[in-house]
Amino acid sequence: MKSKFNVGPTLQKAIFIIAMLLCLSTFVSSPVALVGGFILVFLFGHPFTELNHKAVNLLLKVAVVGLGFGMNITETLEAGQDGFLLTVFSIVFTLVLGYFIGKNLGMGKRTSHLLSSGTAICGGSAIATVAPVINADEKDMSVSLGVVFLLNSIALVLFPIFGHLLDLTQHQFGLWSAIAIHDTSSVVGAAYAFGDEALRIATTVKLARALWIIPLSLVSLYLFKGKGKSIKIPWFIFLFIIAILLNTFFPMPSNISSGIVSISKSLLVLTLFLIGAGLSVDKIRSAGWRPMILGVSLWIAISAASILIILSVY
Repeated sequence: MKSKFNVGPTLQKAIFIIAMLLCLSTFVSSPVALVGGFILVFLFGHPFTELNHKAVNLLLKVAVVGLGFGMNITETLEAGQDGFLLTVFSIVFTLVLGYFIGKNLGMGKRTSHLLSSGTAICGGSAIATVAPVINADEKDMSVSLGVVFLLNSIALVLFPIFGHLLDLTQHQFGLWSAIAIHDTSSVVGAAYAFGDEALRIATTVKLARALWIIPLSLVSLYLFKGKGKSIKIPWFIFLFIIAILLNTFFPMPSNISSGIVSISKSLLVLTLFLIGAGLSVDKIRSAGWRPMILGVSLWIAISAASILIILSVY
C-alpha cells in the first residue's frame, strides 16, 4: 500500500521514531496509540515493516511480565477463579458456534477452525499455534489473522466506551475484556484505558485463558488427524507468574516495583502503536466477506453472552 505523502526515507524514519517516543510518554493513551499508528503509516508509510511483527511480540511479552511485579498472588488466584467457568463456557460456546456458522457460510474447515480458535482463546497466538497442527496453509492463516487483527483494533477503542456506558465496575470490565477481546495486547490495552484494577483482572484471566491453547491444540490434532506436529506453549506466561510470586514473597522496594510497572505500561502503549502501524487497508480488503462475517458474528455473540453473564453473576 502506497502512503498518502511521498516523503524521503530519512524523514519517514524520523517521524516514526518521534511518534514511538511520544507513545512512551504519559501523553498518549492506548486507543490513541493504536489509531495513531494506523493513520501515521497510511499518511507517511512504514520505514520498519520487517521489524514490526518481531517488535510487537517481544514488547508485549516484556510488558506483560513487567505488569506481574505489580500483582499479588492471592488477588491473582481470586481473579483467575472468577474467570475460570466463564472461560470454559466462552471457549466451548465459540468453537461450537464457529463450526455451524462457518459450515452455513460454505467456508473451508481449516479457515473456520482457525478463526474460531482465535476468537475462543487468544487471537493471533492461538491461530499461529493451531495452524501447523491442522496443516493450514498460508492463505488460511493470513485471512484468519487479518480478521482477528482488525477486530482487535476495533475492540480496543470500543470496549472502554461501552464499559462506561454500561457503568461496569473495574472487576466486571476486566472479566469482560479478557473473555470477549481476542489478543492479549488488545485485552491489556483496553483494560489499561479503563483502570488499574481492570488491568490486573484482565491480564490474569486472559493469560490463564491462553493456557487453553494446549488442550485446544490436542483436540485440533485429533479432529484434523495431524501427525508428528509439535504444540507451542506460550512460555512468557510462566515468567509472568514468577514475577507475581517474586512480588508477593520477595517484594522489592515499592519505588522499584512501581517503576517497573510504569515502564511496562509505557511499553504496552508503544506495542499498541506498532500494532496499529501493522494494520493496512490491503490487509482489511484481503480478508474476504465470509471470514469477516464469521469473525464479526462470533465476536458479537461472545461479547453479548459474556456481558449478560457478568452483569447477572458478578
